[in-house]
Amino acid sequence: MIQYTNITHTFEPVYDANTKILILGTFPSVKSREIGFYYGHPQNRFWKVLAAVTGSPLPVTVEEKKQFLLENNIGIWDVIKSCSIKGSDDNSITDVEVNDFSKIFSETKLSVIAANGTKAYELYNRYVFPVIGREIVKLPSTSPANAAWSLERLCKAYGEVIASCLN
Repeated sequence: MIQYTNITHTFEPVYDANTKILILGTFPSVKSREIGFYYGHPQNRFWKVLAAVTGSPLPVTVEEKKQFLLENNIGIWDVIKSCSIKGSDDNSITDVEVNDFSKIFSETKLSVIAANGTKAYELYNRYVFPVIGREIVKLPSTSPANAAWSLERLCKAYGEVIASCLN
C-alpha cells in the first residue's frame, strides 16, 4: 500500500518577462520529481501537445524544454508548493501549501492563466484566486490517466487557448 509522503516542490517555475500564458499543474508526479522537471512521465502528452500546437519540434532534454517554452512565451509552474500525497495521485493531496504567485504575476504580462486538468483548476480557485483575483481557464489534463481525451482533442483544446493569447 502506498503511504502518504509530505513533499516540497523543488524546481523553479519557467517564465520570463515575455511570458504571455502560464500553464499550471497541481504538483510534480513521481517521475517528474525523479528527473527534476515538469511533465516527466513518458506517457504524459504535455510536451507533444505543446509542440503540435506551436508547430515546433518536440523538445526532449530539460534545457530544450525550457528554451521551447520561453521561445513560445509559455510559462509553467504548479499550484502547490508542498503537500502530502500518495505517489502521483492528485486526488490524494492533503496539507496543501500553495506557491506564491506575486513575483511571476508582477514580472510578466500574462494574457492567460490555464490549468492542466481539473485538480489544478480547483486548487487554484480554492487557494490562489481569492488572494490574486486572476481568473484561470480549465484545460483537460495531459496525464495518461485522462484516457478519455485523445491527443487530437487535447491539441484542439490547448491550441484554442494558446492561439488566443499568442497571436
